[in-house]
Amino acid sequence: MDLTAKLLLSAVDAARLISVGRSHFYALHSSGRLGPRPIRLGRRTLWNRKELESWVAAGCPAREKWLQTNGMKKVEKSRVC
Repeated sequence: MDLTAKLLLSAVDAARLISVGRSHFYALHSSGRLGPRPIRLGRRTLWNRKELESWVAAGCPAREKWLQTNGMKKVEKSRVC
């Protein structure tokens, strides 16, 4: 399936979308430098494609700034990855 057709992306597909490797994507996520938070769907951890695209267009701000910019609440500790 073409990446542009998917609404939710796995870490591998999300990493491809933002042009980084899988390991670097996880490092960005765990360090708080990846703005968009993942979505848990069953056992899967997925990222919203449109939010990732918006995040890149905004200059890839750190998660805290990204959440403030989008009026989202800060979550203490994510239980993903």
